[in-house]
Amino acid sequence: MAQKKIKIYSTPTCPFCHQVKDYLKDKKIEFTDYDVSFDNDRAQEMIDKSGQMGVPVVDIEGEVIIGFDKEKIDKILGL
Repeated sequence: MAQKKIKIYSTPTCPFCHQVKDYLKDKKIEFTDYDVSFDNDRAQEMIDKSGQMGVPVVDIEGEVIIGFDKEKIDKILGL
């Protein structure tokens, strides 16, 4: 089974951002992390997808999760 493409929009000071990234690392799931505190283009992309400025925003192949929602992440990834 091919791994789903995951994007995480985060900031270095966000504790929930660290939690979601640590969770995926523990599961050996690859993701791309975008630091929206300095990348304005990615910040705008995140706002366009989620409708808000809060982080983290997790995009799993178009399914957007706001915050660290382990149950939703597990459901989308089939864990």
